[in-house]
Amino acid sequence: MAGDIPQSAAEYYAKFFNEMRDADGCVRPAYKQLAELLDGLSIESLVTKQEAADALFRRLGITFAVYTEGGSTERLIPFDLIPRILHQSEWDLVERGCLQRVKAINMFLHDIYHDQEILKAELIPPELVFKNPAFRPEMCGVDLPKDVYAHIAGVDLVRTSERDFFVLEDNVRTPSGVSYVLENREIMMRLFPDAFNGQAVSPVGNYPERLLENLRAVAPGGADDPVVVLLTPGRYNSAYFEHVFLAEQMGIDLVEGVDLFVRDGYVWMRTTEGPVRVDVIYRRLDDDFMDPLAFYAGSMLAVPGLLSVVRSGRVALANALGTGVADDKAMYVYVPRMIEFYLGEHAILKNVQTYMLRDPKQCQHVLQYIDSLVVKEVQGSGGYGMLIGPASTKAEQEAFKARILENPDNYIAQPTLTLSTAPTLCNGELQPRHVDLRPFVLSGDETSVIPGGLTRVALREKSLVVNSSQGGGTKDTWVLERGPC
Repeated sequence: MAGDIPQSAAEYYAKFFNEMRDADGCVRPAYKQLAELLDGLSIESLVTKQEAADALFRRLGITFAVYTEGGSTERLIPFDLIPRILHQSEWDLVERGCLQRVKAINMFLHDIYHDQEILKAELIPPELVFKNPAFRPEMCGVDLPKDVYAHIAGVDLVRTSERDFFVLEDNVRTPSGVSYVLENREIMMRLFPDAFNGQAVSPVGNYPERLLENLRAVAPGGADDPVVVLLTPGRYNSAYFEHVFLAEQMGIDLVEGVDLFVRDGYVWMRTTEGPVRVDVIYRRLDDDFMDPLAFYAGSMLAVPGLLSVVRSGRVALANALGTGVADDKAMYVYVPRMIEFYLGEHAILKNVQTYMLRDPKQCQHVLQYIDSLVVKEVQGSGGYGMLIGPASTKAEQEAFKARILENPDNYIAQPTLTLSTAPTLCNGELQPRHVDLRPFVLSGDETSVIPGGLTRVALREKSLVVNSSQGGGTKDTWVLERGPC
């Protein structure tokens, strides 16, 4: 047949950093014990365990709503039985980098809503803040408990080599996925207990307790026993399972907008025993839907008058209104500058090289080489609003070029990254698949990171898209507390 010889999957994956094996095919120290266990198991037994895990996820109702597919909107998030493992020295780098990044982002958010020193220093273009749809001028001058804006943050990382982890994006609005971290571990311990024998794997089960402690820590002064609630958009939200799960695990009420009301300058919750004053709202709604008197007037999910209570300091929102400025994909470029400006340090974790299409020269470069780049909307999420150049057709590229030319400020572009791979059970055999990592960072009394976080895996062969909404799955992520490294 004329044309290029198709590249085999083995040849394709050989180009990427393998989490389990080095370039000579030897098992890396962190995976040694797991590899020995896998060598003693048949593929049939692994498939049986995987099927049991899938059945358990389905029985527990661990689903993800997808609105772009026909038929049912509920879909099981694929779970892969083979864990992704990091030894302590690898995790130390990730943990320090995430802590540094989130501390700087919180300082940046406090600054732009107060003295705006970083803008006066001309380190960030003011229009990226003031023209950003996520900037909330209503929050200017509002003092928040402990100056925390992003109480819960998810930092998306990709790995390209032994010591190179790159930040792909910051999630500080309403980051999701931590429920899968907890459920993945629970199911692994139930169905694959032998894998844990003799290994000191850092626990993750205390996350709800740590989250609640941090939420209570930012309650307005004078609350001896703060009342914390989780505000959900309702059962049709894609992450509704997580909302229910976290509320149950923390032992707090799960509420919708209709369950809350404002009276006498406070937020109250309707209960069968009468109104109860609310001190902290862990909200899983976007800003626009929080208060119809201040933002989107047509919101049926909101609490009328909520903004006035926030501004008076009588209720705390986690995350705070206006945090979205910091996870805009254009603002991402400036996080290393934030770290240097506020902390006096160099960034521990590197950014991915990013082209700002608002710059005509950079835009022209991207248009010329779009077939080799990944182009994203600055406000996009979930794998939507993006083009992966090497995996796209000429027609898709031309259509995307037209969208860019119509509004170049709305896009950034990055090189196609060499995402690391991890062994994954696919089609009845272990095969390499691309993975990323989302550690979760909690801020309140102190800032801390849950060990490991969420590993997302691109289940389709040669795919680089790990998002659940785009067919990706998840893995349990282990951090070994001690042992070989």
